[in-house]
Amino acid sequence: MRRLLLTITGLAALLAATLSCEQVSINEVQPHAPVVTGFTPASAPAGAIVVVTGEYLNNVNAARIGNVPVDIVERVSNTRLSVRVGQDVTSGVITLTNAVGSGSSEASFSCTFAVPSLTASLLPEQADMGEEILLSGTNLNSVREVLFTADGHEGHAATVVSCTDDEMVIKVPYVEEASAKIILSYFDGSSVVKTPAASAPAMTVVRYVPTFDDYTLVRTAVGMSVVLTGKNLQNVEKVLVGGFEAFISATPERLSFTVPAGDFQDGTTTVPVEAIYFAGNEKKVLDPAFEVYVPFVKYWENISLVAQGRTAASSYTSFFSPETGRAYPNKEWATVLDPVAMSYKMDMWASANVHKNVKAEEYSSVVPYFFFSANSAGPLQINSPANSSSQIRNFFVSFEGTPAADYRVPGGQIDIAGTPVLTFRYLSSAKEAENAIRQMVISGNMEKLDEEVFPIDVANKKIAGVDAPTAGSVNSKTWLPDFDAEAAVKENPLSDHPGVKPSEEAIILVCYYGPEGYNAESPASNIRRIGLIQITQVDWIQYVSGSTKNYGGSIITFNCYWQKYDYDYTKL
Repeated sequence: MRRLLLTITGLAALLAATLSCEQVSINEVQPHAPVVTGFTPASAPAGAIVVVTGEYLNNVNAARIGNVPVDIVERVSNTRLSVRVGQDVTSGVITLTNAVGSGSSEASFSCTFAVPSLTASLLPEQADMGEEILLSGTNLNSVREVLFTADGHEGHAATVVSCTDDEMVIKVPYVEEASAKIILSYFDGSSVVKTPAASAPAMTVVRYVPTFDDYTLVRTAVGMSVVLTGKNLQNVEKVLVGGFEAFISATPERLSFTVPAGDFQDGTTTVPVEAIYFAGNEKKVLDPAFEVYVPFVKYWENISLVAQGRTAASSYTSFFSPETGRAYPNKEWATVLDPVAMSYKMDMWASANVHKNVKAEEYSSVVPYFFFSANSAGPLQINSPANSSSQIRNFFVSFEGTPAADYRVPGGQIDIAGTPVLTFRYLSSAKEAENAIRQMVISGNMEKLDEEVFPIDVANKKIAGVDAPTAGSVNSKTWLPDFDAEAAVKENPLSDHPGVKPSEEAIILVCYYGPEGYNAESPASNIRRIGLIQITQVDWIQYVSGSTKNYGGSIITFNCYWQKYDYDYTKL
């Protein structure tokens, strides 16, 4: 018990002593406004350092001479700090401020106004625009601006990198001519003046002006690139086509620009093309009357889709929209590509390609898309989302071993059809009207897909003289007859057959229908837009699992033309 009492007594004494010490500490560091007792020198030019003495200077956070804020450049101690005389200082007391208050000197500081000058003999003979150079002279701390002035032009201010009273590092600014005088501006106590131009030193500024080899700009479609050659082309900062900025890629000897979309109307628009350089100070008109062409058709090139995704190497990207030009990953089908079908499941369909409950605005919210499916008899088919309830479920987001339900695009082995209604027709070279369309595609002369070039004859069920497509898929035995898949499977069941090109251009007409869907009795009615698919290559990759054999991993590459605006039936 005695030991416990002693311990408690000692603790109490220690606590009392601690409290006593804390009280003393609080009294010692009690905050106080700065007190200024003096400064030196009493007068100096702009840029000079003034040493201020006083008390409570440790926590000073602002300083001014007269009414002009100045920089604190050094805090030496609680009784001394240094400030730099600013460019706008004339005279006045020195005031220091901290969180508690301010304190001012009794005497006033006076700013002297020295005239700066450059040592011409130490100037470099020449320098590039944008290059850092060293200027030597006297009273350079008083300089407001360093102006490079070409004869007959206004001066351009250099960027000051660093400065002392006798040296200054600057970046050479833009000038209009190679020879430029260097003029200094400074404050003389009443206004900002400049050193005389007549006595200003001069130097040569190297201007790497972009120059272009001979060229002729021809009519160019939006999205296409134009390549020019020349010298110093890396200095071109912008190319404007009709006022719209183009994407550019430049080296010293080569400049490429892509014609921007802008807001050009369909067809040909004549606009100027300008190259902008030297921070926008100069430009060259490359062509005052450049013809920008906006096609009346959307065109997508070298699109690749995987048929269903049943191999480890598959990209699992099987759906393409000719409206957006995008190939959609399988994992985006339910949430990004066709959430309407996913929400309705089969309640949206009266029958294949005919809606029951889906609203017109819901139908139109889903972009048209198609895919290539695979089966043992096909072996590949181009297919419409709305044509079958047993196709979408055969696409996978990933695939390992045996087909697992949760790997499937709808999240299970669910009967579900997609929203957009499309039909397809292979165009044969043996039929005159069909071959005429084929030749437009093959020659690359497909500049329009509209009522004029592809008129619809509803009564006779024709599009530009071609029978309107019927519902259903189009088999690769039709559009790639030169490849016998069944024979290949029998000969070598596990082989891949890469890079098979059609023996002739495989071109397919595709029709996209409005919300009312497809009518077998009138297949040319309710067509919203049409397109043309040009299959250029198939990389055959076979999937084999037990008795199941198909080409579900095959990659199909194609080009696609797509109508830009909905059919206006009043124009037909």
